[in-house]
Amino acid sequence: MALHTDLDIYKTGYELLTKVAGIVKNMERSFKHLIGEDIVDETKKLLLLVYRANVAEDKIPHLTLLIERVKLVEMLFMLAWDMKEITDRQYWAVINLTGSISKQTIKWREWAASRPSHGGSRRRD
Repeated sequence: MALHTDLDIYKTGYELLTKVAGIVKNMERSFKHLIGEDIVDETKKLLLLVYRANVAEDKIPHLTLLIERVKLVEMLFMLAWDMKEITDRQYWAVINLTGSISKQTIKWREWAASRPSHGGSRRRD
């Protein structure tokens, strides 16, 4: 098992966290407190879920929750974008990273579901 910090999904998540922290820092004060802090907190939770999925025997619940949290971050950023708190460039930079995390999570979940101990049919020859 690889260290969670060596996984591509963790590296992408960490890149997302650094980008989000920089963007939120420049938001208007009241929006930052109402929504911006939640965005940072949810992004931190993404990294924690990557760790949990990596060490868990049954990875699927953690990966399912990870996908839900990614969608929440996307929705909060869409709100910030709609309210003109962030630029188009900032929005699309975040969406590209969350899209990458989603794709990696879906592939990881498919792999986890195919494991024999989880009802999959992968052969061990």
